[in-house]
Amino acid sequence: MYQVIRTPRSEFVPIRDQHYHLLVWGKPAQDATPLVLVHGWMDVAASWQFMVDAMAGRRWIVAPDWRGFGLSRSNGPPVDSYWFPDYLADLDALLDRVAGDRQVDLVGHSMGGNVAMVYAGVRPARIRRLVNLEGFGMPATRPSQAPGRYGQWLDEIRALRQGQTTLKDYDSVDAVAQRLMKTNPRLPREKADWLARQWARPDAAGRWRILGDPAHKVVSAQLYRADEALEIFRRITAPTLSVTASDDSLGLWWRGKYTLAEYRERIRCVPDLTEAHIDDAGHMLHHDQPQALARLLESFLA
Repeated sequence: MYQVIRTPRSEFVPIRDQHYHLLVWGKPAQDATPLVLVHGWMDVAASWQFMVDAMAGRRWIVAPDWRGFGLSRSNGPPVDSYWFPDYLADLDALLDRVAGDRQVDLVGHSMGGNVAMVYAGVRPARIRRLVNLEGFGMPATRPSQAPGRYGQWLDEIRALRQGQTTLKDYDSVDAVAQRLMKTNPRLPREKADWLARQWARPDAAGRWRILGDPAHKVVSAQLYRADEALEIFRRITAPTLSVTASDDSLGLWWRGKYTLAEYRERIRCVPDLTEAHIDDAGHMLHHDQPQALARLLESFLA
């Protein structure tokens, strides 16, 4: 199994209505800029471990499990859908707690990259350096799609309430590792075995369950507004690094509805932008090429 080089501390902190789980590498220092890592959809904070281990420096690093993922838990009743603005408010409260008045270096992957981009445009003074790892956003939408989207949202909430929407469970941790390797063929067995134990836990009956709320599968009630995203991007003041992988995962997901060329056109609205590319990597580039990514980030953040 993969041998961790830098062992993080596990901490729980109150953030808004949540009992947030954080992984923390290193110790806070009065003159240090925190490096905050935010994961993607159906992922966990521990997913960053390979990249953290590959970094030459010993920075103070904080990575949360987003609400409804990993070991973070709600202090209130269960929810039937999740709202993107809540991630922004959670991140804002988290930075208040860990950084105070200091700026942070913010790195986000996939969904976390989308959150990081919007947050950096809404709270530009809080970010010293910004890194977006394949946080592509969504295809542009039209107002005429709104009635259908609201109807879809209602239908999916009903299905969740009736127990029709679930996350697959597994009979062993080995089966979880096999699932991870099927999703990402580049993931070696030793990393998959380690990740499986971070990504899932056994229940009372011994079934291994993904550490994610099935309500995350409910579609957003609100359409993605590309025009709003561009206005937010234009207000980002931090030097920004956009990193894409050699595999065109965007093309695989959207099949022509939204392309890598369109994403690159959008991202160029950011005033101080650097673009970079990681070879021999898919969407989980922090798993596929952690050493190459660590070198790239350390150079940019220095």
